[in-house]
Amino acid sequence: MSREARWSVAAAWILTRAWLLLVTLDVLYNPYPIVTTDVSGIYAPWAETLRSGTFPVDDVMWQYPPGAAGVLLLPMLIAPLSYTHAFFVLMLLADAVAFACLLRGRSVLGPALWVAAVPMLGPMILSRYDLFVTALAVAALTTAARSPRASGLLTGVAAAVKVWPVLLLVGAPRGRRAVEALLWTVIGAVAVVLGFAAALPGAFGFLTAQRDRGIEIESVFATPFHLARPHGWSGEVKFNYGSIEFLGPHVDLVGRISLAASALAMVWLLVWRVCARRWTPATPFDAALTAVLLFVVTSRVLSPQYMVWLIGLAAVCLTRRETTQRPVAALILLAVPLTTWEFPVWFGWLMAGEPQAVAVLLARNALLVTAAVWSAVRLWRSARPPFTAEDWPAPEPRAVSPSPEPVRSAPQSMDATRTAHGAPGSG
Repeated sequence: MSREARWSVAAAWILTRAWLLLVTLDVLYNPYPIVTTDVSGIYAPWAETLRSGTFPVDDVMWQYPPGAAGVLLLPMLIAPLSYTHAFFVLMLLADAVAFACLLRGRSVLGPALWVAAVPMLGPMILSRYDLFVTALAVAALTTAARSPRASGLLTGVAAAVKVWPVLLLVGAPRGRRAVEALLWTVIGAVAVVLGFAAALPGAFGFLTAQRDRGIEIESVFATPFHLARPHGWSGEVKFNYGSIEFLGPHVDLVGRISLAASALAMVWLLVWRVCARRWTPATPFDAALTAVLLFVVTSRVLSPQYMVWLIGLAAVCLTRRETTQRPVAALILLAVPLTTWEFPVWFGWLMAGEPQAVAVLLARNALLVTAAVWSAVRLWRSARPPFTAEDWPAPEPRAVSPSPEPVRSAPQSMDATRTAHGAPGSG
């Protein structure tokens, strides 16, 4: 990446993030201020509960691993800002860390995607802590080649904050480096989890917090219910476990199908890893994107902030010229504005089942499903190249018995030859 390209994309990051922060702070016009109220209405009370000495286990919306407590407590250390403003600043700092990691890649496409796509999600993205987790994941992937230990440690910390970064290990290079990365991932995750578990009671309540969840209306598996509502489906759309979900007939069945699909996706990833024959410097990045895409499209929950996970991993893929995921990244980029369109722009209409809002959501989900399938196909083909002439085994040499030497008669003298055929004038 040239110096001019770095400076250009850095200038674009500064301009877009200044705009995003000013809109989030309501200095510039924010058409949907409701998307920022989670910080003051949910995160700040949770932080107070955590500071008092316990996890917020009495709140059904608390569904996060123990490491999330650290992220929620950090804004309290940024004085003299209010908790809400400090949270926005913390997320912007996480954005900057991810961008700096992407700038160290070999292609400008990675940081350019990050600069362009994140602001499309609007103020909502600075109001969710998923940006912080994504920054940890980006840092883990981009440091893996230089330091498997640091990469594993960052992956472990990220997984202790929100579980999905454990999928980054799917593409870890084989051999000693994979064992080292796995070991340090476990060390990082265990240190964070046990540290908070020792300090605060209720650390493991998140394991059963989502047992009775329905199907979030933005998920791929909500599609049958969107289509069935106009035709007499008797269920309801209800605020449940912190999100708007479908509850009613057949929801449990579809939820079990969703879990089975996630399990099958994990089996496919393990089969791919066992069968892979070729590994490039981009393979760990490509595999991480494929794994998270498969998880997102098979999950019962697909909140709009999940898009930043995909943006971050796609951007990491694009930092390597060897990546197979360029068309997948393009599909993710197309899905981002549709996500903002369905939430928050038309979310009220989506809850009411208005056809135009449902159509936007289905288009977004179709893009994500296509991206997941295409990503998996391209990952498989890149790791299982077609046979060439060099791949075929050479034929074994066959033992050949030596043929007998031909018997050669001794040359006759010229006189003998003449005698045998008769000399001139004889007879």
